[in-house]
Amino acid sequence: MVQASTGNFYGTTSNGGTSIYGTVFEITPAGTLTTLHSFEFTDGSTPIGTLIQATNGNMCGTTTAGGAGDHGTIFEITPSGTLTTLYNFCSQTGCTDGGGAYAGLVQASDGNFYGTTDNDGTHNDGVVFEITPAGVYTVLHDFAGGTTDGNEPLGALVQATNGDFYRTTQYGGTGNDGTVFEITSSGTVTLVHSFDVTDGENPHGGLVQATNGNLYGTASFGGASGVGTIYSLGVGLRPFVETQPTSGKVGTPVIIRGNNLTGARSVTFNGTAANFTVVSGTEIKTSVPTGATSGRVQVTTSHGTGLNSNVLFRVK
Repeated sequence: MVQASTGNFYGTTSNGGTSIYGTVFEITPAGTLTTLHSFEFTDGSTPIGTLIQATNGNMCGTTTAGGAGDHGTIFEITPSGTLTTLYNFCSQTGCTDGGGAYAGLVQASDGNFYGTTDNDGTHNDGVVFEITPAGVYTVLHDFAGGTTDGNEPLGALVQATNGDFYRTTQYGGTGNDGTVFEITSSGTVTLVHSFDVTDGENPHGGLVQATNGNLYGTASFGGASGVGTIYSLGVGLRPFVETQPTSGKVGTPVIIRGNNLTGARSVTFNGTAANFTVVSGTEIKTSVPTGATSGRVQVTTSHGTGLNSNVLFRVK
């Protein structure tokens, strides 16, 4: 589930509802559940990927089946339950636009949404796509299933602090054991790592970028015992800090997490200084200062290093 700015949680069920094709629901922290939408197949079926809250406040997600071509959809739903289908997969001849979007979406810093499909595409190995909030859909990359990119990406993309996206594939690479790839917003793909069983095999899940700059993930099989691994992957990205929450009014309490924060010299919100308390080497407590505007939160460490937040903090 995802906790939205309302404070409530939103999620999906892969089946059930009035027509058994799945639902979107809202649940309060106290446990009051409301079914916002029951899929009717024509608007999608079997939503599996995680929802995200877009910058306009609505939730966005994907379904793995149903829709006009029975290959899944991309949808947007308001907190009150009004659902809009943004795109029907397999709208193009031969399903060159992909199908079976098992992972959710990521809304990038440019405002557009990015994601992957598990299958279809020209080679039937999945695609990476971009879609605007207005529903303009573009295939950025068509997986060929070879040693240069991999095939069958299942988890969601993650946008790293360099602006590029990273993701794993179940198969492909030099030994057909899966890969980690990087893709730019314009569609340039770089193979970052090929798994070789000793370090993991068939990574199904997505990746997360930690505040030390490295990527972390899991592999379903391989490793010393053959039953999977947890791995880190350095791709040369700088450390950063992250804020919880990522938006708020003046006076809103904010927790900043990172590494090597002991002895921090300053905290600023888009250049406006804030009072703060260092809790530990990985946590600082602060609040949105008077006069702050939307932008990066920056922590100056005891060594004078400036650590920027991975996303813009939005002052309401």
